[in-house]
Amino acid sequence: MTTPSVPSRPPAKRSLMPLVLVFLCALAPIVAAFVVYYNPQWWPEDSSNYGALIQPQRAAPAPDALALTTLDGQPFDLRSLRGKWVLISTDQAACPESCARKLFVARNSHASQGKNVDRVARVWFITDDAPVPDKVLEAYKGTVMVRARADQLRPFLQGPGGGAESLRAPIWLMDPLGNLMMQFPAEADGVRVRKDLSKLLYHSRIG
Repeated sequence: MTTPSVPSRPPAKRSLMPLVLVFLCALAPIVAAFVVYYNPQWWPEDSSNYGALIQPQRAAPAPDALALTTLDGQPFDLRSLRGKWVLISTDQAACPESCARKLFVARNSHASQGKNVDRVARVWFITDDAPVPDKVLEAYKGTVMVRARADQLRPFLQGPGGGAESLRAPIWLMDPLGNLMMQFPAEADGVRVRKDLSKLLYHSRIG
């Protein structure tokens, strides 16, 4: 007498819940970082900045709104620096002492970032067609030097409608998403600029 065969049970379906939980746990810090970054009112008291936060942040303009050219006449798109923190200054090509000081502060703030130095770039917007002195070119190698029209810079650096204050006074900071997010005062304290930049690099999960 043959024993009837018992049909085999289909393998039990494995739950995807553990995989989903692992994914959510990995994603949570990134989401939290973005939320806190865009809500500075939630930052702890000891995270106060020297630079003034720009609210709302302003995205880097496309070339049709901000036409930039390198010193050798090639077009340059500011958005090509996305992925880096960018220190920005603006002045005439002759670069008087006040201009050289801004470039010096930006260069030293950048150079002092140690292992994070590759996360930062520097841009100098030159608002005329005069030649840049050789001593300035030599002293500030590594700075992206591009010519720009002041009337096109104002909406980006000063907001819609521009402003009455000079473009030549402050230093600005653009984040790795291509948003102008901080403005340092005229005659900025180089040590405090460096500290602000270091703090942002330390806490940021972008760039």
